[in-house]
Amino acid sequence: KDATVWRKPSEEFSGYLYKAQGVVEDVTNRIVDHIRPGPYRLDWDSLMTTMDIMETFDENCCVMRYTTAGQLWNIIAPREFVDFSYTTSYEDGLLTCGISLDYGDVRPNFVRGFNHPCGWFCVPLKDYPSHSLLTGYIQTELRGMLPQSAVDTAMSSTLANFYSDLKKALKT
Repeated sequence: KDATVWRKPSEEFSGYLYKAQGVVEDVTNRIVDHIRPGPYRLDWDSLMTTMDIMETFDENCCVMRYTTAGQLWNIIAPREFVDFSYTTSYEDGLLTCGISLDYGDVRPNFVRGFNHPCGWFCVPLKDYPSHSLLTGYIQTELRGMLPQSAVDTAMSSTLANFYSDLKKALKT
């Protein structure tokens, strides 16, 4: 009810490009402030367990390391990602995008995942300026020995939960 999730084969790697889209009742700046690396993300994103800004290049550009919880009764073990993240104005809204980097050693008890080019576009709805259309394009290579069916289940439920969790956080 909160979001629609599609997938198609990725042109970047042997997995899938996922597209998630939904309307969020809030303005673009506030929504993107909750999505991009920073103080809000850990408060509401139930999948993310840690987040460290490793390098900051300017207010909207950084390298971050974050970890995610295990999924599907830990069939998918906790993952660690190191991403370059950049947020900028895009047309009438905002774009926050990223890509993983080979950076530093992997922490014990984690599998290093890799995000191929990903991004979240957030634009106001013309007829309802207090609502925004949030569209995400995600290409995550979880790595490790995982059946594709487990990855598909985890990705679709994670992206749908992302919207409902974000909406709850924005109401507080």
